[in-house]
Amino acid sequence: MPERKSRPVSLLGVAIAAALLLQACALVDRVSGVSEARELQKTGEQAQAKILRIWDTGMTVNDDPVVGFLLEVYPEGQPAYQAKTKLRISRLDIPRIQPGTILAVRIDPNDHRRVALDIYEFK
Repeated sequence: MPERKSRPVSLLGVAIAAALLLQACALVDRVSGVSEARELQKTGEQAQAKILRIWDTGMTVNDDPVVGFLLEVYPEGQPAYQAKTKLRISRLDIPRIQPGTILAVRIDPNDHRRVALDIYEFK
């Protein structure tokens, strides 16, 4: 029987696989609200918000639900307003994140409709 030669894994193939994996992770962060929360933690203004309504978006990430929120936002020195957002919430935190709860949020200074819950530290 002839001896079989092994082929080295192509660096191009590894690079393509790594790029696809990174794109998939970025997509999950975008649809779960994590990328917006991460961005607004760096650039957003702090405020408080009351949860008016929550709903199941039908998506889970690592068995944690992505939850939709209708918030009443209270920016300092400005009138309150309503905004919608979504975020992946730990299953353990669901009981404490219910309508009527007041939470910290971050507001986009250029577009106050963009609001993110500021309850987890994203790096």
